[in-house]
Amino acid sequence: MRDEVQDRAVILGEYILDTGATVRATAKVFKISKSTVHKDVTQKLYYENPQLYRMVKEVLEKNKQERHIRGGMATRRKYKG
Repeated sequence: MRDEVQDRAVILGEYILDTGATVRATAKVFKISKSTVHKDVTQKLYYENPQLYRMVKEVLEKNKQERHIRGGMATRRKYKG
């Protein structure tokens, strides 16, 4: 079980790094909760693969800085029709 969780953290990290996906989008693709994705890539990945963790952290920070833009675009689409 422990190896499976560690492997999942690496797989999720690689997916986020390759696609630039958000935590929410990654959760949807892998059919797991956002909380699980976040915990895996921010806590478990650090111990499993520190180099990958640092690269994924940069992508997550970029996504965090851009989230207000994505939210505004979603609201615009909602009311546009």
